[in-house]
Amino acid sequence: MSRCRIEIKAVPNAPKSEVVGWLGDALKVKVHAAPVEGKANRELCSFLAAELNLPKRSVRLVQGDGSARKLVEIDGLNYEDLLARFALPDLLD
Repeated sequence: MSRCRIEIKAVPNAPKSEVVGWLGDALKVKVHAAPVEGKANRELCSFLAAELNLPKRSVRLVQGDGSARKLVEIDGLNYEDLLARFALPDLLD
């Protein structure tokens, strides 16, 4: 099974959830949820799963529960597939 990990820079309380782009080696993602009682973390994982067309259980937070910088593990994709799904082919070079 393919699996990859990616660093995320999460921005909670956004008007809508969206992938913004790369911030250094982290993918910046705005999340339409408040950072209260894990809501933003759950929204982040659900949003990424939906964007990647994967089951919710395929995306989980590994590190950074209370931080803006997070490490997310994704089952079902390798890193190159992840970049392709986010339409960031220039990073494959």
